[in-house]
Amino acid sequence: MDSTKLILTEPVLPPAPLEQLRKSGFKNVSDEKRKQIAKDFESVMINKMLDEMKNTIGDWSFEKDGPSDQVQGIFWMYLARDMANNGGIGLWKDIHKFLTNAGSSNMEGKSLDGQT
Repeated sequence: MDSTKLILTEPVLPPAPLEQLRKSGFKNVSDEKRKQIAKDFESVMINKMLDEMKNTIGDWSFEKDGPSDQVQGIFWMYLARDMANNGGIGLWKDIHKFLTNAGSSNMEGKSLDGQT
C-alpha cells in the first residue's frame, strides 16, 4: 500500500449518525463497492480471529520489541485481507446480500437469513 494515501489532505468530516445511514441506505453505492465493504468487514473479523489464534500458539522466538510487534501486526492484517478477498469464510456474501436488500426493501427487524 502506498503510504501517501494514508496522509490526510483534507478536513475529516464528523461521523454520520447511524440513523442517517439507515435512512439513506446503500442506494447510491455501486455493487462493487458493496462487495468491497462486505469483504473489508470480513477481513477485520478474520484479523481478530487470527489475533486470538496466534495468542494460543505460544513463543515463536521472535523479538519482543515495538518494531517487530508492528511488523507482525501488519503481516496478520494483510493475511486477513488476502483471505477475505479470496473467498474468506463466506460471511461477505451474506453481508453483501444484506446490503443489497437494505437498499431495495425495508429490512428493519430482520436478520441476515430473512427471519424476524
